[in-house]
Amino acid sequence: MIDLADPAAHGFDAARLARIGAFLEERYVGPGLLPHADILIARDGEPLHRFTCGKARADGTPLSNDAIFRIASMTKPLTSVAFMLLLEEGKVALDDPVTKVIPEFAGLGIYNGGGGDAPFFPTRAAANPMRMVDLLTHMSGLTYGIQNRTNVDAAYRKNRLDGHASLPGNDHFIAELAKLPLEFDPGTAWNYSVSTDVLGVVVSRLSGMSLGAFFASRIFAPLGMVDTGFHCPPEKAHRLTDSWAWNPLGAPTLIDHAAESNTLREPRFESGGGGLLSTTADYHRFCAALAKGGAPLISPKTLALMATNHLPGGADLTTLSRALFSEAGNAGIGFGLGFGVVVDPAKTLIPGTRGEFHWGGIHSTSFFIDPVEKLHMVFMTQLFPSSSYPIRRQLKTLVYSAMTHSHA
Repeated sequence: MIDLADPAAHGFDAARLARIGAFLEERYVGPGLLPHADILIARDGEPLHRFTCGKARADGTPLSNDAIFRIASMTKPLTSVAFMLLLEEGKVALDDPVTKVIPEFAGLGIYNGGGGDAPFFPTRAAANPMRMVDLLTHMSGLTYGIQNRTNVDAAYRKNRLDGHASLPGNDHFIAELAKLPLEFDPGTAWNYSVSTDVLGVVVSRLSGMSLGAFFASRIFAPLGMVDTGFHCPPEKAHRLTDSWAWNPLGAPTLIDHAAESNTLREPRFESGGGGLLSTTADYHRFCAALAKGGAPLISPKTLALMATNHLPGGADLTTLSRALFSEAGNAGIGFGLGFGVVVDPAKTLIPGTRGEFHWGGIHSTSFFIDPVEKLHMVFMTQLFPSSSYPIRRQLKTLVYSAMTHSHA
């Protein structure tokens, strides 16, 4: 259990916070649009509101406050922080070429139109080398098969390269990627991609550890994240939720039964872009560390660099994004080293703060951290895909609407 602080002592109105649970129950969980919902709101590092409702499984098992969720792309910020831990130790630099650690990428060409399949894509030489910073910012030229946009995306789908747990391992993943062209010159555009999976391989190779072992020793242990990992162990299997998919014809469709889930087994490939399971309490611990400047993981200056917009010319994603699918909106949103970053709250058309950073997962989980207001939120549910409903925007509006005192 997480003890809750007095909302009024942290500049929040308890009655307004109560609107959030009522909204989730009446708009989403009650009508069956979402199977369940769990939200935690904290300020000054102190949890001050928690609401949990719905069924964890199709058999009617109620959602418990220690339920284990598939957090998918909310793995990415953890992988990005892991990389920055190594950067702080001088083991790597942001402007290092990726080939320094992933030599298999030497000679990667740029897709040059036409059809084809690996290794027969027409390509041209890259104008720029791919750097580590390009992996962190999704400006590497890599893609996702789920983008469903180009022939290169189709090749990713065919080879199951979207961080699938059944891949034979890191070296196989990299070797298969090395057969395919990049979609654009590194550093010239933004495309939501397997970049963070490649970053996870970089962390593993530099540290000499599996990504899961690195997470466990360098992030989970210091923060007390006792329920986060790349699979759900047998003694915790009863806490794993089912997962559903949005169904345009009616109630959500069950797509991953917890009792039979692949997540109960150790994966062959530890996906730095989307493989972790976690709980609301554990992810709150991670967010709380970042909300107070990064301690005990990274220095405040390192976190400030991560939470700064790195898109060229200070642009937002409306200018540079080629992605059909992403875990962030575009207007008023830039991108840092592993997070979406609010650069212009007015353009987002919802309450917020310049410098707020955030991300989400494809099962509709999400978080945001506002370093100015010392505020963060964690939201968990299990509905694929996250583009099904505008719930993230709605929750942010409700959270900020409950604030009575601003630090800005």
